Amino acid sequence: MNEEFNDKRLLILGGSRISCEIVKRARNMGIITGVTDWYPLEYSPAKREADEAYDVSTSDIESMVKLVRDKKFDGVITGFTDSVLPYYAEICDVVGLPAYGTKEQFEIFTDKDKYKRLMRAFDIPTIPDYEVDINKFEETTADIEYPVIVKPLDGSGSRGVSICNNHDELRSAITIATDTSKVGGILVEHYYDNDEATIFWLFIDGKSHLMLLGNRHVKYNQEGELPLPAGYTYPSAVLPAFFKEVAPKMEAMFCSVGIRNGMMFMQCKVVNGTCFVYDIGYRLTGSLEYINLNALCGYNPLDMMIYFALTGKMGQPGISKRIDPYLGGKYAYNVSLLCKPGRIKEIKGLESIKKLPGVLDVVVAHPVGDVITEAMKGRLAQITVRILGKADTIAQMKDEMLEVQNLASVVSDTGEEMILSGLEESDYVGTIYEHQQ
Repeated sequence: MNEEFNDKRLLILGGSRISCEIVKRARNMGIITGVTDWYPLEYSPAKREADEAYDVSTSDIESMVKLVRDKKFDGVITGFTDSVLPYYAEICDVVGLPAYGTKEQFEIFTDKDKYKRLMRAFDIPTIPDYEVDINKFEETTADIEYPVIVKPLDGSGSRGVSICNNHDELRSAITIATDTSKVGGILVEHYYDNDEATIFWLFIDGKSHLMLLGNRHVKYNQEGELPLPAGYTYPSAVLPAFFKEVAPKMEAMFCSVGIRNGMMFMQCKVVNGTCFVYDIGYRLTGSLEYINLNALCGYNPLDMMIYFALTGKMGQPGISKRIDPYLGGKYAYNVSLLCKPGRIKEIKGLESIKKLPGVLDVVVAHPVGDVITEAMKGRLAQITVRILGKADTIAQMKDEMLEVQNLASVVSDTGEEMILSGLEESDYVGTIYEHQQ
């Protein structure tokens, strides 16, 4: 417990299951937590976890401002949902509390068209896209080379995203993405069936720090659905080239839009050894890499975000000496257990998994009784359990990650195994940076 924050009051915007991680960390720091969203208590797990729960919609700025003032909250934080970010900045601005980003910055980094144009201005590799007009469909799609991927401009969590192999699929996907987008905008990109990587940045007082670059191991384990991550391995083999060739351009880009604090992830396709960015989140990430970083590097970005919400500073003086994307010669991992639709009756093997030597934490996203719905297929909501760990060698990491998969079982109320196929031996060949011994 951090006595500095005893009885300080933190309001968390959004009550999803993963927001429980913010509640738990804040409570460990001695902070009184409140959670608000418009969902009933039974559909808002973080509300049930927090000290206080409110039913005010995060998009209702006037009511949110009244809530913050009436309940005398000392800070406001939001976690894992892009759509809440502009509201968060506006609320903090009105009540005079710290926000790590501005409304204008969040509007850039939640709009795929805006941030792609920004990246191109700094010669940062990004996925080629096509301008498609549904009212001039034949004319504007004549030169498209398939496959393509269609996304809502302002989407997150894989909602409304489709891969298309022909004109008929493209026409249907445009309708789905348009209906999903709050602004009615879409993006049509070339689809690369390549390896994936994720870049993690930390910002402190205007200085950009590369925290991690890891492999995002996605799997085509559901016919007709988007591939989803079955795990992450750190650091990626592409780290040295990225550090030298692309990272300085990104740092210049961050400076150009005035980013000063917070954290950001960038999902990429790896094309000929180069990271091509296809998605960005200027926020906390569901991959929970702060657990790995806390164990291997001695700092916790989630703690820093909470600290900022209450003080306006990222905290942890001298942290630049601890930030090391090479992890001090060690390795880190995340096993993400994906489950097919069904009602969860039993989750087995977690106690055995926790006893494995490298396992740092086991985070359950869907407990017993939860339902993985058909609507969740092809979305990150299918991740049911995340297992975070560390290792001294690639071989140790591979063996432990595969053992985690062997030990885990999620059984439905009909007696079926729900876990989808996951990581394979081939995922570890040529993708992971090899430290010199």
